[in-house]
Amino acid sequence: MSMIEMAGLILLLLAILLTGGVWIAISLMACGWVGMQFVGGGIPAGSVLATTIWGNSASWTLAALPLFIWMGEILFRTRLSEEMFRGLAPWLNWLPGRLMHVNVLACGIFGSVSGSSAATCATVAKIALPELKKRGYDEMVSLGSLAGAGTLGILIPPSITMVVYAVAANVSIIQVFLAGFLPGLLVMALYSGYIVVWSIMNPDKTPPADPPMSFREKMRETANLIPCLLLIMLVFVSLLLGWATATECAAWGVLGSFGVAWWSGSLTWKAFKDSVMGTTRVTCMIMLILAGASFMSTSMAYTGIPVALAGWVDGLNLSPFALIAALTVMYIILGTALDGISMIVLTTAVVIPMVKTAGFDLVWFGIFLVLVVEMAEVSPPVGFNLFVLQTMSGKDSNTVALAALPFFFLLAAAVAIITVFPQIVMVLPEYAFPG
Repeated sequence: MSMIEMAGLILLLLAILLTGGVWIAISLMACGWVGMQFVGGGIPAGSVLATTIWGNSASWTLAALPLFIWMGEILFRTRLSEEMFRGLAPWLNWLPGRLMHVNVLACGIFGSVSGSSAATCATVAKIALPELKKRGYDEMVSLGSLAGAGTLGILIPPSITMVVYAVAANVSIIQVFLAGFLPGLLVMALYSGYIVVWSIMNPDKTPPADPPMSFREKMRETANLIPCLLLIMLVFVSLLLGWATATECAAWGVLGSFGVAWWSGSLTWKAFKDSVMGTTRVTCMIMLILAGASFMSTSMAYTGIPVALAGWVDGLNLSPFALIAALTVMYIILGTALDGISMIVLTTAVVIPMVKTAGFDLVWFGIFLVLVVEMAEVSPPVGFNLFVLQTMSGKDSNTVALAALPFFFLLAAAVAIITVFPQIVMVLPEYAFPG
């Protein structure tokens, strides 16, 4: 049996298991076990399973994962979400589209301290949707901007998805974090630009501006955001200047989020207990998936499938741009059936050799991967952000998906931009880690 046929057999088995409702982690381990049966030399699959899972799980790098999840869980349960809309709104009256830009800015700010797309989308939507509806803003654009901007939770660091990719691809978490800042701002600019153009073209669907406020009144409304902004700056500056590792920054982030919760008066025993339980559930799910992915990756390395696939792709003589276009289509298709973290851990072992062969930087590829995962978050039928907004708004799935469609294409434009201009991604990592 050739390597390509073996890879096809293993991927077919994986598809059957996932379609049958088997847990993703168990499916990955089962496929890894089958792959090990094709390896000669009598290598014991059980021993490889045990040593691989332990070796990849007992990692100092992975300690950042539950800490970043905990930081987002704590802030999700504070009054930050209620105060964010009030603090940002006074500054946007002059801009076409006015308060709809709060969706983008609020998701960017909360996403930078949450690390979760679903948490970001749900938190901002909980406040923004009723407020925008009450003020007479177009509901489709409100829903679409929230679906799109909610994905900023996994693009603007710190990001759980970035940590998972960095571990799976064996690259620096700090470099991947730094690489995400400018693309995050690019996506925010694209979203706000679309809202501006739409508002200019549809002036009758934008309500009149709020009464003007004095500078002192604006500052008073914005004061509640200061602790959150200071927390973001602490994490960003520590990463950029190399004062702390990603894990240490995550620990400082948890401490800072406790400070924000205490300052807002919402640091109760119930909020603490709920944050711990939520963190435990999410961390266990991700760690189990990573364990299964690590065993499948090791199994495929033993079989030589990744090397054979990389050679096969190399033999097709695809240009780098053609490879990226093919991978984008592949991940969009996967995104209709899988969540972002599953997409990464399922494909990293196979795709990374291809990307290396094509000459792409793995840090850059991590941001590309996060962007296409964002596209999956707003792709029907299983886009997580669509589910969140369907629940929050009471609209049917087709309506929410149609509202999110323009922002899906804006994410596709962002992928094209960073492919043509990769320095947008690489300038901060190269500045912080020269040579």
